Amino acid sequence: MEFSTYTLPNGIRCIHKQVRSAVVHCALTVNTGSRDELPGEYGMAHLVEHTLFKGTQRRKAWQVNCRLENMGGELNAYTTKEETVVHATTLRGDYAKAVELLADIVFRSTFPEHEVEKEKNVIFDEINLYKDSPAERLYDEFEDMVFAGSSLGHNILGSKTTLRRLRSEDIRRFIARTYTTDQMVFSIIGNLSEKAFRMVADRYFGSIPASRRTFERKVNPASEPFSHAVGRATHQVHCMKGKRAYDLKDDRRLPLMLLVNTLGGPSANSLLNVSLREKNALSYTVEASYTPFTDSGIASVYFSCEKENVARCMELIDRQLAELAEHALSPRRLSVAKRQFLGQLAIAAENNESYMLGAAKSYLVFGEVDGFGDAKEKIGAIQAESIRSVAEDMFTGMSSLIYR
Repeated sequence: MEFSTYTLPNGIRCIHKQVRSAVVHCALTVNTGSRDELPGEYGMAHLVEHTLFKGTQRRKAWQVNCRLENMGGELNAYTTKEETVVHATTLRGDYAKAVELLADIVFRSTFPEHEVEKEKNVIFDEINLYKDSPAERLYDEFEDMVFAGSSLGHNILGSKTTLRRLRSEDIRRFIARTYTTDQMVFSIIGNLSEKAFRMVADRYFGSIPASRRTFERKVNPASEPFSHAVGRATHQVHCMKGKRAYDLKDDRRLPLMLLVNTLGGPSANSLLNVSLREKNALSYTVEASYTPFTDSGIASVYFSCEKENVARCMELIDRQLAELAEHALSPRRLSVAKRQFLGQLAIAAENNESYMLGAAKSYLVFGEVDGFGDAKEKIGAIQAESIRSVAEDMFTGMSSLIYR
C-alpha cells in the first residue's frame, strides 16, 4: 500500500503518504453528508460545514480564519451527499498547526447563535447563485426524481424555509448523532515520516472520546422511468437522461467508469463530444457522468443546445448509446479507452491534495487504498463484453428531464 495506516483507540482511522514536497496537505473526512439528514434538517450537513469556522472553545471566528492564512496556508471544507471534508494546506514547518486547527474546529466548535444566523444569509446567497445556474439545478432536480423519497434525493444546500428554522442546538444534536469517531478518517500527505504522522495523530485526535454510529443508511427501491419537461427562463435548453447505477462495492463499477469516460468524459475525443460538437456543431457542452454511493449510484448524460437542435441531439445520443449496448468495443478502441483512463488517473495523482482526499474516501469505504499498480491491473483486466453488458443494463429504461 502506498499509504501507511494507523487506527487510534477511539476508532479514528489515519492514513499517511510521504512525498518530497515543501507543502503538506491534511484533512479530516467524516462519513456524514446530506443523505444523513432527517426530515426537517435538509441543508443541515452543509450548514454545519459553514459554521465549523465560526468559533471554538479556544478561538473566535476571526482567529480560525487567520490561523493558517497569516502563514500563507489554506483552510477549507466541502459537503457531498455522503461526506463532509475539512482540509488544510500549509508549508511543511506549519503542518502541526494545521492538524491542531482541524481537531479544534471539528470537535470544539461552539456554534454561536449570532454567527449561525449570519452564515445562513451567506448560504441563502449561495442558494440564489445555484438557482441562477440551470445546469447545476438540473443535475440536482434529476437526482431528486431518480431517488424519489430517498435521503439521496434532496439537494445539499437545502431550502431557505428549512434553514431559517435551524438553531445552534439543532446543529449540536446533528453532530452528536452523525460525527462519530468510527466514521472518520484523518489523512495527511507531505514530507514527514510515519513516526511524525503517528505523533501528530495521537496528539490532536487521540484524546477525542470514542463514539459509534447507531443508524444505518437506507435507499428506497427504484421508481418507474420518467420523462419530464419543465419551463425555465433560460437561453438554451438543458437536457439530462440517466438512471440509478452501481454502488461503490459493485464489481461492475470499474467497467461503468471506463464506459462513461469513453462515452462523455473530459477528453475532446469522447464519443459524444465528437458526435454532437466536433462533427455536427450542435452543442458546446455534452458530458456523461457516474457517481457511485455506498449503496447505490447514478449514471447520466447531460447536454445543452438551442431549442431547434434538441431532437437531433437526442437522436445522436440514443444512436450512440444503442451502439455501445449492442456491440462490444473493438480491441483497438478498448486499448485506447484503457490507456486514456489510466493516463487521466496518473495525471490526477500528481495533485497531492486531490490524491489524498480520494485515498481518504477509499479508506473510509473499503478499509484500503489501491495504488496505481493495483488500478492498472484491475482496469487492464476489463473485457469488452463486460463493458457492452454494462451499457446494455445502464442504457435501458433511462429517465429524462428537460429545462426548456
